[in-house]
Amino acid sequence: MLVGITFLLIFQLFGEVIAYYLHGLVPGPVIGMALIFGALTASKRTPIGKLMQPTVSTSHALLANFGALFVPAGVGIIQHLDLFAERGLTLFVTISVSTVATLIVTVWCYLAIKRLIGGTSHG
Repeated sequence: MLVGITFLLIFQLFGEVIAYYLHGLVPGPVIGMALIFGALTASKRTPIGKLMQPTVSTSHALLANFGALFVPAGVGIIQHLDLFAERGLTLFVTISVSTVATLIVTVWCYLAIKRLIGGTSHG
């Protein structure tokens, strides 16, 4: 597991370095995820696959315990209940609108890519 976490942190570091040189155009963790996706995809066809295997099992273990990562956020919300009482409606509207906008853009991108590659098969 330590090897897997090390790989994940190395890829995040690479992502942060690239993001620094891109002046924050894309967040470092997003770049890191893209890099690790590329490495894992390429590793299926290269001898590096066995080296990257701990990353996959570590990722599965982290995702299995993902709920625990929300505990600090819950504690933060409880600590700032006065802020939610004061600006709760504004926060609710902002979160709702941004969620709906994200869903709309995601569906639009999916449909555009599906149209671009000519994907009309069902299944």
